[in-house]
Amino acid sequence: MKLNLSILRHAATVLALASATNVCSAQPKTDAHPIPLKDRQALTAGLQQVAEQLTQKLLEDDAEQVGLLSQRGNALFFLGKFKKAVADYERMVELDPKQGDSHWRRGIARFYAGQATKAAQQFEAYHSFDDIDRENGIWRYFSQYRAYGPAKAKEGLLKYQKTDREPFPDVYRLFSDETTPAKILAAIDKADISKDEREKRLFYAQLYIGLNHAVEGRDADAIAHLRESTANAWGPNGGYGPRYMWHVGRVHLDLLLARQKKSTGAASSKRTSKRTSKPSSKTKPSTPSDDGR
Repeated sequence: MKLNLSILRHAATVLALASATNVCSAQPKTDAHPIPLKDRQALTAGLQQVAEQLTQKLLEDDAEQVGLLSQRGNALFFLGKFKKAVADYERMVELDPKQGDSHWRRGIARFYAGQATKAAQQFEAYHSFDDIDRENGIWRYFSQYRAYGPAKAKEGLLKYQKTDREPFPDVYRLFSDETTPAKILAAIDKADISKDEREKRLFYAQLYIGLNHAVEGRDADAIAHLRESTANAWGPNGGYGPRYMWHVGRVHLDLLLARQKKSTGAASSKRTSKRTSKPSSKTKPSTPSDDGR
């Protein structure tokens, strides 16, 4: 595997092998993954291999550090190793400070590493670099929501005067309660656009509707929409930025499904324990008054 051929392309191959759109329609929307297990395992193995190769390459005396750190940071993020990804992105900026304001990947990695305040600062810096990109404003909103709560996040929404690519102006209005997910998706469905453009808009709409549900704590709704963005064939084939964002949705979906599985397992174990346990002669069964409720 060539180091300059990216893991991002490998993800596109995995998605094609999975025939994700057909898989998605054949599985329950609440708990199934749109990419088959064997393909997810292949993707993880490929990413791990790339990260290891890059680590070895970084040890060479003539290594081009910034580029290699960028690639390894991506691989680590896609593996869910968020703090390590942040460390590589931070080191990039130390070596090349001019990348600081525009390093949106560092902002996203900080968000997932639990550094919401620093993430918000990154997206604020990016706004001075590009005051049109509402996708950056979306991530600032998410970061402020995590750092300070919904009221301050809504109050602090960045203001945009210039137009932006669709569907971002429409999606951005979701956070100021000027529209709904249903209206956003309906507008895309009715738009007089090409099939490819429709898939692009649906990818971004499903991704950010899903992420918003996740940030606001509606996991089941988030899973439904993130399954759709992960199953969308345009995302991993749309270029560097879209591919990165496809991974963001995929990784977040993995996190939610793992949490759902853990929660379901814990609830099942609790029910089993209640059925099999018998009250002793010294302790009567718990009642609402016994546990303080």
